[in-house]
This record gives sequence, structure tokens and C-alpha cells, in this order.
Amino acid sequence: MLLAIDAGNTNVVFAVVGDDGAIRGEWRASSKADSTADELGVWLSQLLQISALSRGDINAAIIATVVPPLLRPLKTMCQKYFGCDPLVVGDANVDLGLEVLLDKPDEVGADRLVNAVAAHKEFGGPLIVVDFGTATTFDVIDGEGSYCGGAIAPGINLSIEALHMAAAKLPRISVVRPPKVIGTNTVGAMQSGVFWGYIAMIEGMIDRIGKEFGADMRVVATGGLAPLFEAATDAIDLISADLTIYGLFLIHKRNTES
Repeated sequence: MLLAIDAGNTNVVFAVVGDDGAIRGEWRASSKADSTADELGVWLSQLLQISALSRGDINAAIIATVVPPLLRPLKTMCQKYFGCDPLVVGDANVDLGLEVLLDKPDEVGADRLVNAVAAHKEFGGPLIVVDFGTATTFDVIDGEGSYCGGAIAPGINLSIEALHMAAAKLPRISVVRPPKVIGTNTVGAMQSGVFWGYIAMIEGMIDRIGKEFGADMRVVATGGLAPLFEAATDAIDLISADLTIYGLFLIHKRNTES
């Protein structure tokens, strides 16, 4: 089975994927740049055992990371605890199977390219993929599966933290869908501004991208907060919770099949 690792700015997702693409287990850890291979290996070994899996079940690995300091411990963990040299998205010898139509293709985050591979395979194109992570990204994939570019906005939790830190009298709030746009107290006003303001940004960006691209586009959302936002707008067509993991599976399969 395949160990697929998606290392983002906030969390590292580890997933065990069968040969059929089905996820057998999935876990999250905080993205700590000073994590060691042994810390990660012991932690993951224990979780595998709890899920009735073992280190011996894993014979391959693939890594996508946007946190460069995590790459070395993750690679060492795969070698030491699972006996395999992982593929790394972004390495010159790893074929993603898509064309990157950007001025500087090497600047695109690995997770965005992996999402593009998975989204086009699953839904065709043209598409807009909205990923709600530390940053909220809007990625454009054309009908042939090429990555055309996109936009990056601060994630909603990052926006909330910045608002709290910069304004002395504003409390830290959680992300909720308020029943009204017009708040009648400070917390209500903040919740409205953050949530409905974010919905307006999502709808506006999707509309502008579609007009600029010049074609009807399906919109796929992924990331932990995708269900919350999808329920509040008609701009999002569908949700794919494990899009990145599926993309890693597809890329590994592409690069290992003879």
C-alpha cells in the first residue's frame, strides 16, 4: 500500500491508500518544522497499529510539501520506518502528467498541482479548484488538464487571527455562519464580516475568473472548511474532501507503472 503525505503550512496529512485508490487510514499532525523523523515515525506507527494496519503493509510513499524544512525528516521517516524511498512532487524525475502554463512553473505550490491532477481526472474541465487551507487558493484547470494559474488569498482563520491581533478591543472568534448579515453586537458583527465577507470574496473571485477565462467552469472545493462555505453559496458546485490524497495516488501510479 501507498503512504501519501501532504505537508501543508498548518497540518501534515498522512494517508494509507490501497492499490485501488481507497483510503485505508488518514491522520493529521501539526506542521512543525523542527519535527524529527523518529518523532513522526513512532507517532505514525502507533496510529497504524490502532487502525489494524502495520508498517509492513506499506511498500511505497509519495510526498508533497510546501514546507521545505519538513521534507528531510519526512523522507528519512519513509526510509527508516517503511523501507522505501519516497517520490517527491516537484523533483525533476516525477512526471505529473500536466502542463503548467505559468511564467515560472517551479513557483507553484506542490499541493496546487496535485489538486489539479486529481480534479481533472475526477471531474474533467475546465475547472476552478478552491482549496480552503492556511491560504485560500483558486486554481484554474483547462479542458486538457493544463494548470493555467489562479489566485491566493489569506485563509479565513489567518484573517481572524490578524483581526484579533491588530485591533485591541476585538476578541478572537471562531468561524461560524451567522444568521444575519447585520450584527447587533461586536462578536456578531465580526462573525458576519468574516463569514459573509468571505462568501462575497469567493463568489466574486469565481465570477471574475469565469469571465476572464471565457467559458463555463465547474467549481470544486476542498479543505476542512469547504462544507461550511459550500452550504452558504451556489457558486460552489461540489466538494472533494480527499482531493490532494487522490492526486498523490494518481501521480505515484503514473510514475511507477511500467
